[in-house]
Amino acid sequence: MSPLVWLPFAPDVLDDPPSDLRYEVVDPTEDVPDTVGDVAFYVPPYQVGPAVAEVMTRMSALRVVQTLTAGVDNLRDRVPPGVTLCNGRGIHDTSTAELALTLILASLRGIPGFVRAQDRREWSPGWRPALADKRVLIVGYGAVGAAIEARLVPFEVDVVRVARSAREGVHPISALPDLLPEADVVVLIVPLTAETRGLVDAGFLARLKDGALLVNVSRGPVVVTDDLVAALRSGRIHAALDVVDPEPLPADSPLWDVPNLLVSPHVGGASSAMWPRAYRLVRDQLHRFAAGEPLANVMSGEY
Repeated sequence: MSPLVWLPFAPDVLDDPPSDLRYEVVDPTEDVPDTVGDVAFYVPPYQVGPAVAEVMTRMSALRVVQTLTAGVDNLRDRVPPGVTLCNGRGIHDTSTAELALTLILASLRGIPGFVRAQDRREWSPGWRPALADKRVLIVGYGAVGAAIEARLVPFEVDVVRVARSAREGVHPISALPDLLPEADVVVLIVPLTAETRGLVDAGFLARLKDGALLVNVSRGPVVVTDDLVAALRSGRIHAALDVVDPEPLPADSPLWDVPNLLVSPHVGGASSAMWPRAYRLVRDQLHRFAAGEPLANVMSGEY
């Protein structure tokens, strides 16, 4: 019998998926078919919850888990031993880069204030900083970081790249103490790891120049919330966050009321750009799997 694939969408959207695989469309939060023990290749829903981790423990034939998310920090430790985990690298580059640029421009040019003034029927012109001529520090220079840079370049900025390890044209994270004081905008797009959890703490924020803008499109726990609240209340810096800690942001969180902050509800990947790229990646991975070829985006395990 051919290997079974569970998908969160109909296989016909994949544009010529392998014909020698079997397909079922399954949402484990609604129903878990009796075929759970036959699943060899699993694509969880975009929103990964406890039901996904639970159902994987029942997949005795499981060989591959292909996520639709670039980050796998909420799933990595739940994938059974020996199962290959592949992330959604490439799916969200375009969408997340667009949002990062949107947050930067909206924050610098004061768009939230204009919207509030419009609600009050007030005409409130004012002088705001431009993105042009700024030095932008991209912390986490991978695929998404490169996509952000590609969209920043036409704005006449100076881009400085930082990653976990140094390479040509890219500084290591250890260089941040020297780089931060010269940055006008700092964009966080690092994965959440033991090294990056709490990376942006009081010491990090203290090194930022007055008026600097911090943009987080990575993971909430990369930033120490209390330290950021204190820095924003001082009025010395600005921030724009698509991710926070915890999520969803509680109604009593001080982040709702601090000055100089723009918050979006973790929508970096949630745009029309996601699905065509998700379908292409899943289709290509299934063809590799069916042909016994090496998979892309492998994070752990083997098949």
